[in-house]
Amino acid sequence: MRNVFSFLLLCLLTACSNNKADTIIHHAVIYTVDSAFTTAEAMAIKDGLIVETGSNDFILKKYKADETVDAGGQAVYPGLIDAHAHFVGYGRSLFQVDLFGTNTWEETVARVKAFADEHPDLFWIQGRGWDQNRWPGKSFPTNEELNQLFPDKPVVLTRVDGHASIANQKALDLAGIKAGQTIVGGSIEVKNGLLTGVLIDNADNRVYAQIPAPTKATYVQWLQAAEKNCFAQGLTTITDCGLHYTDVEAIDTLQKEGKLNMRLYVMLSDDASNYEKFLPRGPYKTDKLFVKGIKVYADGALGSRGACLLSPYSDRKDWTGFLLRNKNHYDSLAGVLSKTDFQMCTHAIGDSANREVLNIYNKYLGGKNDKRWRIEHAQVIHPDDFNLFASASVIPSVQPTHGTSDMYWAGERLGAERVKGAYAFKQLLQQNGWIPLGTDFPVEDISPFKTFLAAVVRKDANGYPENGFQMENALTREETIRGMTIWAAKASFMENEIGSLEKGKKADFIILDQDLMKVAPEKILEVKVKTTYSGGKKVHGQ
Repeated sequence: MRNVFSFLLLCLLTACSNNKADTIIHHAVIYTVDSAFTTAEAMAIKDGLIVETGSNDFILKKYKADETVDAGGQAVYPGLIDAHAHFVGYGRSLFQVDLFGTNTWEETVARVKAFADEHPDLFWIQGRGWDQNRWPGKSFPTNEELNQLFPDKPVVLTRVDGHASIANQKALDLAGIKAGQTIVGGSIEVKNGLLTGVLIDNADNRVYAQIPAPTKATYVQWLQAAEKNCFAQGLTTITDCGLHYTDVEAIDTLQKEGKLNMRLYVMLSDDASNYEKFLPRGPYKTDKLFVKGIKVYADGALGSRGACLLSPYSDRKDWTGFLLRNKNHYDSLAGVLSKTDFQMCTHAIGDSANREVLNIYNKYLGGKNDKRWRIEHAQVIHPDDFNLFASASVIPSVQPTHGTSDMYWAGERLGAERVKGAYAFKQLLQQNGWIPLGTDFPVEDISPFKTFLAAVVRKDANGYPENGFQMENALTREETIRGMTIWAAKASFMENEIGSLEKGKKADFIILDQDLMKVAPEKILEVKVKTTYSGGKKVHGQ
C-alpha cells in the first residue's frame, strides 16, 4: 500500500512539474496566425518555446510561471518578420550621413558638411538616402560642390534605392574612374565631357571597393544599433538580402558570443567567393542564423531609370534601362542552383527583367515545386506574365511602401497603362495563394506599420491619395498580417519554427497598444510596440 501511495505521489509531483512554465501571457487578444487565424486569451512559454495557447482559465489553472504578464486586453501578434531588408546595410547607415528626406541638392550637401565637421577624423565620408525625384526639376546632381568642399577626402553618397551614387573627384580618382569609360550593367554619367560623379548600378562598385572592410568592433556597433531599432518596431526576424560570407561569419560569431540576438535569414550575394565558400557545404543553420538564399540582381531601380523595361520609359523615349549581367549569367546560375538546396532570389523591377527571370525559373523548375525561388520586388509585371509565377511556384517577394513612395512619379515613368501592372500585390498574391512582405530598409523606413498602411490602405502618412493608390491591388488586414509573419517565415523555409503562435514554435511575439486588425486607418501609424519577446526573452519594453 505504501508503494502505491508513493507511486501516486510521484505521479502527482511529476504532473505538477510538467505544468511549470517560464512565462504566461494572459488576458490578451492573441492572434495565433494559425491556418484558421484563430485567437486565444492566454499563452504559456517554457525554454523559449510556446507550450500551449487557450483561454485565461485554462492556461492559468494548468500552468504556473515565474513571470506572468496581464496584457490588459491588448493585442498580441507573432514577432514581425521583414521578408526583404538589409540589416547590415541599415546598421552601417546609422553611422553615415542621413540624407533621407532632403528636398534639394543644397540641403543634401549641407548635411554632408555638417557630418564631416562633427567627424573630423573620418577619411571616407559616406551617406545614404538622397532622391532627386523629390527635388525641383528631378534631375541628377553634379559633384562640383563636393569637389570644392572636400578636395582631399573621398565622399560617396548612395541614392535612396541603393542603385546609384554620387562621388566626389577624390573618390573617383581613388577608384580609377574616368570620363568615357563604359561598364556592363551600369552607367558613368558625363556632362560636357566631364564626370558628374553620378554612378548608376554597377558603375559605383569600384568606388565602394576602395573603402576598408569593417572591423569586429565596427560590426558590433552597427548591428547592435540596428537590432535595438528593429526590436522596438516589433521585428524579431530579418531577411538580409545580399551579404558576403565575411558578413555572415561576423554575424555568426556575434550571435554565438551573445552579442546579437536578432534572428536572421541570409541571402548570399551573387559572388564567386561566396559560391566557393558555401556551395560545396550547403546551407548553414543555427538557432538564430539560416544561410540558404542566393541574391541575384537582374536590373536596377525605377527611380534611377535602371529598371529594364520592355518598351521605352514614358519620360525618356530613347531609354529602356538594362540588365546588370549578360542573360547567360542568369541562365547558367539557375542551372547550377537548381541542383542544390539553395534558394535563388532575384531582384527584378522592370517588366523586361521580370520576364527574363521568370522564363529562366520556369525552364529549370519545370512546373509546380517546393524550391521556393523568389522574385524580389516583382515591381512591374506585364499582364501576360503574372501566370509565370504560378506555373513554377515562384514567390513574389514585395515591399508595399515602394508603391506609396513611387506613386507620385511612377505614372510618368511607366505611362497610364503599364503602371496598372506595377505594385500589383493582390494580383501577385493570387498566383500561389500567399505572399511575403518586407520593407527593403534602409531603402524605405524600417517601420512595419508603414508596410501595413501601404498594403491595406495604399496611402502615404498624410492620407494621400484620398481614395488610395490603385486600390484594386490592396491586401486585406489578415493577408497583410500573414505576409508579415507566417508567409514571410515560409518564404525563408522557417514556417515550422516561427511566424505563428502555435505549440512547439519559438516564442517570438509582440504586445501592441492598439490592435492592427481593428485600428482606424488614420491611426495605423500611431500604433506602438509595448513589448517584444524573442525566444521567450524580453528584448524590448518594460
